[in-house]
Amino acid sequence: MHRLFVAIRPPADIRARLLSLMGGVAGARWQDDDQLHITLRFVGGADTHQADDLAAALGTVRFAPFALSLSGLGQFERKGRVDTLWAGVEPRDILTQLHRKIDRACGRAGFAADDRAYLPHITLARFSRTGGGPTDTFLASHAGLSTPPFLIDKFILFESRLTQSGARYDIAVVYPADLPAI
Repeated sequence: MHRLFVAIRPPADIRARLLSLMGGVAGARWQDDDQLHITLRFVGGADTHQADDLAAALGTVRFAPFALSLSGLGQFERKGRVDTLWAGVEPRDILTQLHRKIDRACGRAGFAADDRAYLPHITLARFSRTGGGPTDTFLASHAGLSTPPFLIDKFILFESRLTQSGARYDIAVVYPADLPAI
């Protein structure tokens, strides 16, 4: 069984900027360089045939290269406790459009539509069910996070493998932009 998701990898300098922020929050499990990405669509479990169908369907997604910037930090909460720290990305509308195209491709490959709200972000840290923190100082000290625009000219189908040291993400297929830049 393959555990799949579709994502964008920010360039190395942007990942280095994010890595430089990490630390100083008790209980945070910080992401490493290989884990930094913007999820476009979590797919979940798939057998080899389904994974092949998905890979082919994603190959039909057309998009032009576009620019993104990092913009601020935030956190997700679950049951009243901080679950995730994240970096925001802008503009969100172009990512939402690409998310919808990828979701439709997933549907053509036999996967159920993603009915969750889509909030583009880069996960920086996760917390266990027992929580961690506090996060206020971290969020306040990095609230003005921003970067110059960086080019996005591909998306990637990843396979996630759970190991004793955490999740490892392997590139399955890279899908380059194929339309003129916007």
